[in-house]
Amino acid sequence: MKLPDFEAWAIFASVVEHRSFSGAATALGVSKATVSKAISRLETRLGTTLFHRTSRRLTLTDSGQALAERAQRILTEGQCAEEHALDAASAPAGLVRIAAPLTFGIKALGPVLADFLGAHPAIRIDLRLSDAFVDIVGEGIDIAVRIAELPDSSLRARRLGPVTGHIVGSPAYFERHGRPRHPADLATHACFTYANIANPDVWRFRKAGGEEASVRVEGPIRTDNGEAILPALRAGLGIAVLPGFIVDEDLAAGRLESVLPEWSAGASGLHLITPPGTLRPARVEVLLDYLTERLRKACAEPR
Repeated sequence: MKLPDFEAWAIFASVVEHRSFSGAATALGVSKATVSKAISRLETRLGTTLFHRTSRRLTLTDSGQALAERAQRILTEGQCAEEHALDAASAPAGLVRIAAPLTFGIKALGPVLADFLGAHPAIRIDLRLSDAFVDIVGEGIDIAVRIAELPDSSLRARRLGPVTGHIVGSPAYFERHGRPRHPADLATHACFTYANIANPDVWRFRKAGGEEASVRVEGPIRTDNGEAILPALRAGLGIAVLPGFIVDEDLAAGRLESVLPEWSAGASGLHLITPPGTLRPARVEVLLDYLTERLRKACAEPR
């Protein structure tokens, strides 16, 4: 039986991660020619083209896209096997790539990472903040923080706790337009919506007893970042559903007020997502455990 070309698979995974042959060559410490030959060798062996190549762009073919996750798994498993053998005699070290929502990353994750780096000076963090969906396999992310109800997938997930949305507006807004008494009343209010969900114009609510309600809303702002809504909320221009880590300070200061407290809105979970596979580098494992403990505790703390 002929062994797989593990070197070519690993180089393919690096090209996918860095989106270029030269970027992969630099990261791996080899020549661009070595990278090109390995990809050609793998394409010949598989009988398919993995990349569309032009002078300006390098994009995956359908076949390449289908194989990218498997290639990343091969590379990760090989790295993990070596690092687990080496880590027995040394402290975890190296780069960990993390993706997280923008506001959560600034307000909640940043302080936790500062504490972690103080205890693990040999580990480096590449933190990427965006509310957009991140392909963690394709972009080489080690840990992703997601606030959502997750669909089934091959990714590994740790649920740390609930994240509940607050229905909020300014005292001036409620004085002018009245307070909603039922979720259905929101249909007549100016509502700011969050774009990075499947149906941003339909808000769903649940009572502790199990009663559910949904309402179609509209308003002057739709955005892909919840914190961007705060100035308009404070100015009394509408109502929004936002998580506590965005609105807690404004609620405590009286700049915003919460309505319909008996209804939970936009409830979801805080998760740590990692790529498929049973092995992780020690640097990823130690950070994952640290984040699990600190962020789970934060979810459990009363606000």
